[in-house]
Amino acid sequence: MIQIKNRVLERTNNRPIVLDAFYAEEKLKQPIVILCHGYKGFKDWGAWNIMSKLLANEGICLIKFNFSHNGGTVENPIDFPDLEAFGQNNYSKELNDLSDVIGWTQHHFNNNPYVDINNIILIGHSRGGGIVLLKAKEDDRVKKVVTLAGVSDFESRFGSPKDIELWRERGVKYVINGRTKQKMPHYYQFYEDFLAYRNQLNIRGAAEHIKIPHLIIHGDKDTSVNVEEALNLHKWNPKSQLEIIPNADHVFNTKHPWDKNELSDELKLVTKKILEFIT
Repeated sequence: MIQIKNRVLERTNNRPIVLDAFYAEEKLKQPIVILCHGYKGFKDWGAWNIMSKLLANEGICLIKFNFSHNGGTVENPIDFPDLEAFGQNNYSKELNDLSDVIGWTQHHFNNNPYVDINNIILIGHSRGGGIVLLKAKEDDRVKKVVTLAGVSDFESRFGSPKDIELWRERGVKYVINGRTKQKMPHYYQFYEDFLAYRNQLNIRGAAEHIKIPHLIIHGDKDTSVNVEEALNLHKWNPKSQLEIIPNADHVFNTKHPWDKNELSDELKLVTKKILEFIT
C-alpha cells in the first residue's frame, strides 16, 4: 500500500490543509474517496486510520484531511492547538476547503494508472455529512456521496433567537470540549456567514436535488445526531440507500484515542456497507 501522510496543501491567501492518502499499488483505476470529519473532529480521530487502510486494501484511493479552520495546525494536526482558527471557521470555508482537496487529488493523481481521477466519492461524518451533500449538489466531479451520522439541517443548531442575540452582543460564544476540556470559541461571523449563504447551505435542498447515488448510514443509539435526521434525508431523497446500524452510537462505538488494531463491530459493518456501495 502507498501511504502519503500529513501532506501540506498550501493555498494563496488561505490557511493550509493537511491531508493523507492511501491506495493499493497493484490495482488499476481505483476510485477516489474523500473523507470529511465532523465538528470538533480531525483526520486522525479515533479509528479513521484503520478504516482508511481497510478501504485502501480493497482497491480504493482514500483521502482524508483536516478542514483548514478545524483548530489543528501543520505542526500538530491532531486536536486543537489553534483555537483562534477554530473560532473563525464556518460552513463556507469548509466547502471551499473540500473544493481545493478535490482539485488537489485530480492534479496529484493525474496520469497515475492506479487512480481514477474522474470517479470521486465523498464521505462526511456528522457535520461533514451536511458539507458533502452540499458539495455533491454543486460539483459534478462528485459521482457518489455517503453521509455517516450526518446532520440534516444547519440552522437549528444555532439555538434560539435569544441565544443568537446574546451571541451577537458578545461577539463570541464558547463550547467546552468534553475530552480535551478546552473552551472552544465560535465567533459571530459563523452565523453571519450562514445568513449570507443560507440558500446554498440548505441541506434539505441538496438532498432533494442530487441525482447521484446517496448512501445514508446512522446508528440507532446516536445521542449527538438523532437517527430522525437520517430518516429525513431518506425521505427527501427516496432513491437514497438507508442503513441503520443496530446499537451504534454517533461514532459507531469507537473513541479517541483508539488503541485497538481493529475496528468496532459497528464500524466494521459501516466499512462493509461503504465498500458494497462504492464497488
